[in-house]
Amino acid sequence: MSSVLYDVPGPRAIIRNRIIGVIVVLVVVAIAGFFVWRLAVTGQFTAEKWNIFTYSQIWVQIAEATLRTLAAFAVAAVGALLLGFVLAIGRLSDHRWLRLPVGGVVEVLRAVPVLIFMFLLYYGLPVLGVRLPSYWAVVIALIAYNGSVLAEVIRAGVESLPRGQREAGYAIGLRKAGVMRLVLLPQAIRAMMPVIIAQLVVTLKDTALGFIITYPELLFLARSIGSQATYDSPIVQATMVVAVIYIGLCLLLSAVASTVEKRLRRGGRGGRIAAANQPTQEGTDTELIVAQKGGSGLAGSH
Repeated sequence: MSSVLYDVPGPRAIIRNRIIGVIVVLVVVAIAGFFVWRLAVTGQFTAEKWNIFTYSQIWVQIAEATLRTLAAFAVAAVGALLLGFVLAIGRLSDHRWLRLPVGGVVEVLRAVPVLIFMFLLYYGLPVLGVRLPSYWAVVIALIAYNGSVLAEVIRAGVESLPRGQREAGYAIGLRKAGVMRLVLLPQAIRAMMPVIIAQLVVTLKDTALGFIITYPELLFLARSIGSQATYDSPIVQATMVVAVIYIGLCLLLSAVASTVEKRLRRGGRGGRIAAANQPTQEGTDTELIVAQKGGSGLAGSH
């Protein structure tokens, strides 16, 4: 037996795959166990190393750094989505004078690393007489890079739709802007939502690059805490705490985005089903008139 994409594994292949799976799990567990063992041997689990986290002021600073991370991410995510839509529409234009320059901008923004953007904005612009706060240097760099990536994601989603969707929109009298806004973009967003979610998670994690240009986010605070020689320089412990916070934020973002994706898909299907099943008032009136005429005809014949 075989499916469209691959052959269904037989008994030997199933046994081989299970053995490989067990080996992979054992290797991962062994690597994790080795790191835990090394942490224990080097005294990273001692009370002295974790003593700094018993102070409430440290957790206040961690909370403030978390809020600064979320503040940069929120503005960068909204800006990247808006920029992505604008660039994607430009890339999909029928006019070469618009499509080609926008395509060049997208390729340049995608090719330049985020950290170089931040360096240019924070250290390069002062040479030209323009000084940006570290917050805006982080946000603008994230918007530029992630917006260009999202533009390609949205463009690919629109172009992957069947051509009949576009033609159906034109057939009912919509112009190109209406077809794009009412027909193509909603379907493309629903189809590409997992990729958009993944890119937003990348945007959240890339806020950690801001510590290099002294933006006081979580990683910057972790380095500051880890350099406290008075508390035995708990750099590993501070990094572990920050890593757990980042993991929690990414999981929360993924959960929220997945919920939105499910509601969008359920709402789209429900709307189409309701529209297909619900009779119009005009149709109901027509059926009633036909029934009355039919009844009168039958009565007259008798």
